[in-house]
Amino acid sequence: MAKDVDALLSQLTLEEKAALVTGDGFWHTRAVERLGIPAITLSDGPHGVRRQPADQENGIGGSYPATCFPPAVGLGSTWDAELAERVGAALGDESIALDVQVLLGPGINIKRSPLCGRNFEYFSEDPLIAGELGAALIRGIQSKGVGTSLKHYAANSQETDRFRVSADMDERTAREIYLAGFERAVKDAAPATIMAAYNKLNGVYATEDPWLLTQVLRDEWGFEGLLVSDWGAVNDRDAAVAAGLDLEMPESEAGPAAIVAAVRAGSLDEASLDAAVRNVLKLVFDHADLKPADGTTLAVPSEQVEEHHALAREVASRAAVLLKNDGGILPLSPDASIAVIGEFARNPRYQGAGSSQIEPTRLDDALTEMRKIAGPDVTFAPGFTLDGSGDAGALTRDAVAVASAAEFVVLFLGLPSAAESEGYDREHIDLPADQLTLLAEVAQANANLVVVLSNGSAVRVSNWEGGARAILEGWLLGQAGGGATADILFGVTNPSGRLTETIPEKLEDNSAYLDYPGRDGHLSYGDGVFVGYRWYDARELPVSYPFGHGLSYTSFEFSGLSLSAEGADADLAVHASVTVTNTGNVAGREVVQLYVSAPSAEVRRPQNELRGFRVVALEPGESREVGFTLGYRDFAYFHPVLERWYVENGGVDILVGASSRDIRERGSVELRVNEPVVPLDRQSSLAEWMKHPGGQKVLAGVMQQAATQNPEAVGMFQNQELMAMMGSMPMRRIVRFPGVGISDEVVDGLIAQANAAV
Repeated sequence: MAKDVDALLSQLTLEEKAALVTGDGFWHTRAVERLGIPAITLSDGPHGVRRQPADQENGIGGSYPATCFPPAVGLGSTWDAELAERVGAALGDESIALDVQVLLGPGINIKRSPLCGRNFEYFSEDPLIAGELGAALIRGIQSKGVGTSLKHYAANSQETDRFRVSADMDERTAREIYLAGFERAVKDAAPATIMAAYNKLNGVYATEDPWLLTQVLRDEWGFEGLLVSDWGAVNDRDAAVAAGLDLEMPESEAGPAAIVAAVRAGSLDEASLDAAVRNVLKLVFDHADLKPADGTTLAVPSEQVEEHHALAREVASRAAVLLKNDGGILPLSPDASIAVIGEFARNPRYQGAGSSQIEPTRLDDALTEMRKIAGPDVTFAPGFTLDGSGDAGALTRDAVAVASAAEFVVLFLGLPSAAESEGYDREHIDLPADQLTLLAEVAQANANLVVVLSNGSAVRVSNWEGGARAILEGWLLGQAGGGATADILFGVTNPSGRLTETIPEKLEDNSAYLDYPGRDGHLSYGDGVFVGYRWYDARELPVSYPFGHGLSYTSFEFSGLSLSAEGADADLAVHASVTVTNTGNVAGREVVQLYVSAPSAEVRRPQNELRGFRVVALEPGESREVGFTLGYRDFAYFHPVLERWYVENGGVDILVGASSRDIRERGSVELRVNEPVVPLDRQSSLAEWMKHPGGQKVLAGVMQQAATQNPEAVGMFQNQELMAMMGSMPMRRIVRFPGVGISDEVVDGLIAQANAAV
């Protein structure tokens, strides 16, 4: 619906403009009927469309049925951008059917700690995966004309005290880890909106941070869409407008009044308000054509229901991660005697709790789907109840009896819904005590034990995995997860999911353990860029299962890594290719992972960082060459002094493998860059002068001059022990020592000479 936005803007009163940048109710923008400005509808996602009926629009109530796809914890484990884009297209279709013009998602925050209650909505501990798959989902949704809302910007990696807590981190950490995924998604997919988070960043509310909202997002990354608050995230509305926040959601009585008062008092420039209104109007008219005719029944069409359920099953079958398969116990034979134990087998946990809960169009359970394949003789015992009630002893005894009578046992365990939710964090990463007791008893009764997990983030397995021959990490698999699980267990599909988060041996090994969830309103990100596998690998900590890990019913071989480099500086390009061969007996998918190891003389860098990945499907005996092209940013870190992306000259290692700890091929290339040298100043240390090329020249001249005037000073520079002791001293302090006799003005001149000599 094309409209002259500037013409409309000129006709709006101040009060109308202030009202337009605040929502109408929970889910709608505000209409101005006298000017023909309609309202549009925003609705929760991100793994389904949670469109509420008009009489239930309270933010947390029921919703129209829609396909519940696997949440990001599952979709991320596919490592497949093409698949994510297909899911996005389906979500776009259902958004149109349910009168939703902007779907609130995807969420791409970093999984810093497995305790985060909202990890099920996020893709990974690595920003490359989060950004790539987030961008793919955006492209899919927006291919249907529906807008998206990339969230939660930024550093929303905990739920505890989320409305007030300050995520405190240095700029390098922010740029390399917590903003990098957003940057990639913005530049690659241009989301219609971005949602500002509840929390503060370094003491400033994300909704009021001009550095975050304007300088970085708009000026540097080129974002041209609308900035919307998370629901209830606005603290001071006029400050938010000045910082660059366009739309406050949901409706607020205080917001418009605060804006009007600030403009009239002169504390808020009306031009800032006009910019926000312009972005709201642009969003509205870009998407208003999607609104259905009045009286249209809101429902997902029947043909989409079936088609999208099949897609949800495909995604779920690709999302589950086979962690362990001792002796090739999986896949099971349909002719075997099988006992299924665990309430989750018939009452699946398939999504997380909170604002993203979808009312599914249908719901498969694993027990029914397993019986479809293996017949009705598959036995069952619940083993535990979902709410922890009931006679645990009796439930365990019944389960042991069923397990003892079968050849194989499939035990369904996981976290109850109340353990993981928006709004609060987990307190530990263990399975419930009654489930651990059940597992120990069943393992004693039958050694042929397969465990299937349902959880939204990592759980501890190190204290029980010895009792299981196979472990299938099912995450949360959406409404078709039951059928997908049965397909994997019986080999109808070959598991190809790979971990996008490390499974630690214990919570205490996690990088955030001593900080999380923060104290006195502050959460310190003292681990810096060493998050997830970057932390575990740097400290050489044992883990239960590393980042990128996942087994298959076939095997893959990597060979023939080829590397070449061309160009320099911003035009630097490194080409890598490797041959992958399916050396097993069944078709399968491998996720080829490329890591870069770039040592630094300036800063501490992770041992390996993921810089590329490809999913390759191969028939038995088939080989395929997989190629990557890496650019300047793939080798860069954010320089804390120069405050820009920076690449050091020299050799870097390229590693290709099947996980961060399963490297199959490696090689090295030389990088050619011409980066600026960090300039010297009055506080630069002696060691920094000695490393600085211009500083070395100037000091050599000073020493030569001193040799004729003060031989003792030369002796000081030749004393290695003394130089080592003084290396950290700023030059300005050194020259004040007795006998040196150099003024600040002379030091300033030496600094100018040194910097000019580079």
